[in-house]
Amino acid sequence: MPSISIKRDLLYEKLGQKMSDEEFSILCFQFGIELDEIVVDPNDSKGEVQYKIDIPANRYDLLCIEGLSRALLIFLQKAQSPRYLAFLPSSSKSSSEETILVKDSTQGIRPFVVTAIIRDVTLDQVAYDSLIDLQEKLHHNICRKRTLVAIGVHDLDTLQPPFVYSAEPPADIRFKPLNQAKEFSGEELMIHYQADNHLKHYLHILKDEPLFPVIRDSKGTVVSLPPIINGDHSKISVATKNLFIECTATDLTKANIVLDILVTMLSEHAKQKFIVEKTVVHYEKTNDKKEYPTLNYRKQKVDVKTVNDYIGIKLSAEEMAKSLSRMCLESTVVGGSDGKLIEVEIPPIRHDIIHECDIIEDVAIAYGYDNIEMKLAPTSTLATQFPLNKLTDQLRESVAQAGFTEGLTFSLCSVEDECEKIRQKREVREPILARIANPKTLEFQAARASLLSGLLKTIQANKKMPLPLKIFEISDVIMLDPTDDTGAKNERRFCAVNYNKSPGFEVIHGLLDRVMQVLEVPFHPTNGYAIRAADDPTYFEGRSADILYKGKPIGRLGVLHPEVLGNFELNLPAAAIEFSIEHFL
Repeated sequence: MPSISIKRDLLYEKLGQKMSDEEFSILCFQFGIELDEIVVDPNDSKGEVQYKIDIPANRYDLLCIEGLSRALLIFLQKAQSPRYLAFLPSSSKSSSEETILVKDSTQGIRPFVVTAIIRDVTLDQVAYDSLIDLQEKLHHNICRKRTLVAIGVHDLDTLQPPFVYSAEPPADIRFKPLNQAKEFSGEELMIHYQADNHLKHYLHILKDEPLFPVIRDSKGTVVSLPPIINGDHSKISVATKNLFIECTATDLTKANIVLDILVTMLSEHAKQKFIVEKTVVHYEKTNDKKEYPTLNYRKQKVDVKTVNDYIGIKLSAEEMAKSLSRMCLESTVVGGSDGKLIEVEIPPIRHDIIHECDIIEDVAIAYGYDNIEMKLAPTSTLATQFPLNKLTDQLRESVAQAGFTEGLTFSLCSVEDECEKIRQKREVREPILARIANPKTLEFQAARASLLSGLLKTIQANKKMPLPLKIFEISDVIMLDPTDDTGAKNERRFCAVNYNKSPGFEVIHGLLDRVMQVLEVPFHPTNGYAIRAADDPTYFEGRSADILYKGKPIGRLGVLHPEVLGNFELNLPAAAIEFSIEHFL
């Protein structure tokens, strides 16, 4: 959840009223955000109070003071939702005045770009700082640290359109980066910014690429080297009057969202508020021409009864429409065949509205969660713990009391962990392994079919801890099963490992006896549990046994084979036990 810092007095000035800190905290709760902290900036000579406010991760429109204050004014019914408009000047329709030409060379590195222009803006220091902070918040949130989208805001009056977006060899790109005194080539920039605490985190995106994306104007001036740095030539200041905004991206949908948020927030400072100039993006490869920003409005209908039933309230259609309008969703009541419907207009700042449930959530926020009557769910059943989970919790406590420490390992593992590392043949293990179709890493190729390799990895990571290392885990394994509806089944297992200067088979055997004692299972070959000599390549030859329950094998224990220990970089002996606990329910 992102957090923003806003000067208290500036916020109250925009809201047109003053509140106590407690009153503002209540307002935040009612609106669905949280006043996290009240601080005084130590670097501020005036000692101004700042509010640190937690914002929901999907509300990109609230990441700056312009958006937050506007949304709160609408929520308090002190203002109406603005109408955002994007227009294309008639002079831009000529093919000779394309705003930006996207070269085919960009397709392999950063294929998309969206642009916009805002004219006649008036930026004071507060608005300038808010713009910079909004860019950073978007970069770390929806832009995923610039990997998906990178933002550039420029002084249009210093540039000569049309622009060209291309990918060039790093050595061919030479310009003066933002706030630098000399020029650098693309290669030199990668070296120079390695020591920069802010920009070094983004160098990996381009560092090993043969071509770097670059935006130039018609005179060849470098505007930006996305996603690393803008050019110093077009940097903005409080004196800037016309803004050129570009967002390069690997994800066009997110680029559109970012551009919509930027222009709707910045257009508040324009002479003609909330009006943005469209631009044309011309893709050289396909000859497609697209206009940005879109600033699309869309409409969706919701049923009044459905919304009331989901939330557990009784609002009339008119009251519900009014509630949604307070959430920047202008709504009107329309007729329906079986009752009242509400038509909701979703503005370009509310990209978080994806489904009907998102509209229902906004109704609940506007109504007030604290105003919803608390009542028991309409059911005739009583909740009870799942028997297998109850047994698991009881066993965990008993095994911990026996001196073992519980571990929690990954449910996914590599195929090697389940086969070669524990000396099992692939042709034997593969038929039961639930493989992932498109694994992202070699470490997570399949669902685990045993708990042993996970515990051995845990010991490997903690082998410098004092001996003995006695750890256990009670969790599910997943195995393919053609007789099951899903083609696979979960099985709850118990596994423990004793790692010490001696294997401690007697410790593991004693743990088995203790677990069976807790389960009230007698040592009996037919009506209880027993052990029987077994031959398993995971264990030392002649030092392993099957665990039998009512004559059927449910698991195994023994001294681990030295080769297994070596595969996990362990140099001391160990004994292990693993068996299913589902038979004891």
